[in-house]
Amino acid sequence: MSELHHECGIVAIYHLPGEEISPLCPEQGPEQVSRLVPRMLLDIQNRGQLAAGMTTYNPHRDQLIDTYKDVGSVTEVFRLAHRTDCETVMREYAGRAAIGHVRYATCGADDRSYAQPFERHHLIKYKWFSFAFNGQLANYQDLRERLLSDTDHHLARETDTEILMHELSRELSGDLRPSLSELMQNVSCRLDGAYSLAFLNAQGDMLLARDPLGIKPLVYAKEGPLFAAASESVALLNLGFQPESIQSLLPGQAITITADGRLTIKSFCSHARRAHCFFEWVYFANVASTLDDRSVYVSRTALGAELARLELKHGNVPLDKETIVVPVPDTSKAAADSMAFELGVQAMEGLIRNRYAGRTFIEGGQGRRKKAETKYTPLREVLHGRRVFLVEDSIVRSTTMRVLLDRIRTVGGAREIHVRVACPPIIAPCFYGIDMSTIGELFAPKYVNEGHLSEDVLQRMAADLGADSLRYLPVEAIARAIGFQGDQLCQACITGSYPTAWGQRLYELAIQNSHRGESNGRTYEARGLPAGCRSGPPVADQARRFV
Repeated sequence: MSELHHECGIVAIYHLPGEEISPLCPEQGPEQVSRLVPRMLLDIQNRGQLAAGMTTYNPHRDQLIDTYKDVGSVTEVFRLAHRTDCETVMREYAGRAAIGHVRYATCGADDRSYAQPFERHHLIKYKWFSFAFNGQLANYQDLRERLLSDTDHHLARETDTEILMHELSRELSGDLRPSLSELMQNVSCRLDGAYSLAFLNAQGDMLLARDPLGIKPLVYAKEGPLFAAASESVALLNLGFQPESIQSLLPGQAITITADGRLTIKSFCSHARRAHCFFEWVYFANVASTLDDRSVYVSRTALGAELARLELKHGNVPLDKETIVVPVPDTSKAAADSMAFELGVQAMEGLIRNRYAGRTFIEGGQGRRKKAETKYTPLREVLHGRRVFLVEDSIVRSTTMRVLLDRIRTVGGAREIHVRVACPPIIAPCFYGIDMSTIGELFAPKYVNEGHLSEDVLQRMAADLGADSLRYLPVEAIARAIGFQGDQLCQACITGSYPTAWGQRLYELAIQNSHRGESNGRTYEARGLPAGCRSGPPVADQARRFV
């Protein structure tokens, strides 16, 4: 799963005005609460390592809101390893309110101009704002073309974040002065996709919003005068907020805070359905987080139990002292431990991850393979002569899995390797913020397209990977493990059924591209989408071919 990456993560913090000082606040006082942002971003660094940044609000400086951002990890951007440099940044950008962002690109380039937050300067304070965005707009290309059809508009970047900045600016144009919740309501009716958003203006007003389907997570907490929000609960827990005070913002809700300290939570858009991204619990989220009242750790242990039940029902691998369960570090460990416990065999760490090997996802072709080879070290002392259940959270493109299997066999000396995947086959792209937008880049579709996953098909897939056997969890196991009904989860990448109209249309385009042998370029960035992808009902029969 080192090949698969989420787009972004956001945080926000506000010390509300008043005489009381929060015990969680930095020693320097409420005007320095922005110092907590790098710490929060470190806790969600799993969501993006390409760039980081923050915008702070301080009514006592000329730059009422000011943005600091750059390419690099949180430690690199905020100079956390250099005390003097870090202190200079913290002092210059001190504020009583702040929003922050970590980025991994699913669209756009890798330079500083794409780092977030995005700030829009204006002479009028309520029109001068900054915002951070986690997600993906499935109707990005349509919104872009609509904007550019008006020759007064210009877009400098290939990213939906800039599109969103224009949409927010449009709602604040002229003499319009909507409330923040009205602003979000007006903009949301034009958006198709997944998002959580943090917004801060030069009046000291803050807005946090979550998409109407709840695809992207967003949690918040308030204790005394201190308010904080983040993509994951671990960022708030490690600040010192009590677990019982941390809540998930409901889909379609917005939190608004005004400079005088008024905090309100209000629905800006209602939707009958929920579509939480199941991959948050399977892979993306920090294992210490709880999202929508579902523990990530507990969900992953349940996935491991599902793997064990599947093995006991269909497997024929001997469960003796020569058999061990080995996780692919780190996100598979909870599932692997649980599977081993249920099967009554030993779980061992036969792969050691080199945390300083670099980020394989920014390397292409052979570069990605070479990085994968140095990222994990097989322990021969553990693996030699053993029968290994290798537990992985998913197989996307299969590059890393092929490398791992080769090294476990040749370097580790394993006798047999049986791959067990705590997720169904990935058979369709994601258009909501995960970096896999074409069918051609995925491992499973060419096999699943031939029919259901029979034992013969699974064995052929295993042979192509270099494993002795391969088994995936069925789709229905995901909902059981997480604790939601299937129709409350977005499972588009494992079913081909998308929760939004534009997601389904893009899938139809991806299928057409696949049939033509075209797999280069991200589907949602395609110019001139076919007419059938612009309007009308989804072509359900085409989508079913990959289920």
